[in-house]
Order: sequence, then C-alpha cells, then structure tokens
Amino acid sequence: MPIFDIHISADEPVYVISVVSRLVEMPIWTLRQLDKVGIVCPKRLGKKSRLYSLKDVRRLEYVHYLMEDKRVNIHGIKIILEKEQGE
Repeated sequence: MPIFDIHISADEPVYVISVVSRLVEMPIWTLRQLDKVGIVCPKRLGKKSRLYSLKDVRRLEYVHYLMEDKRVNIHGIKIILEKEQGE
C-alpha cells in the first residue's frame, strides 16, 4: 500500500469546532464567543458549521494561555491581540 504525504496549508480551514475544542481544551461555547467578538474567525460552511485552520488553532492556544495562565478576559485578549498585530 503506497504512503501518501498530504501537505495542508496552515491557512486551510479543515478542523471542525468539536475537534478544535479538544485540541485547545476550550468549551465549544467559548470558541463561539471568541468568534462572536472577532478574536478568531473561522470559515463558515453554510450558516452554522465553523471550520478552523491550523493558524486559528495556534492562535487559540495563545488565547487559552492568556485566559488560563494570565487570567485575561475575552475583551482584554482582543485588545492584546490587536496591539500585537499593530507592532
């Protein structure tokens, strides 16, 4: 049986919300809130399904660190991320 190497761009939205929830150890409702306030905006498939890219997952890992280790709330995280993007 041949082995196939699949290369997926870090920008390609391939992860469903339930998988991302497990990967970043965040409840689905938190991921929805982060989407609502614009911190991580996954691609939409239809009206309900969200698909996250590897870049989104990495950003969510950082968001999780800020929330859990640094105790920053969602609006504080948005300010931090906006400030970091401006640098």
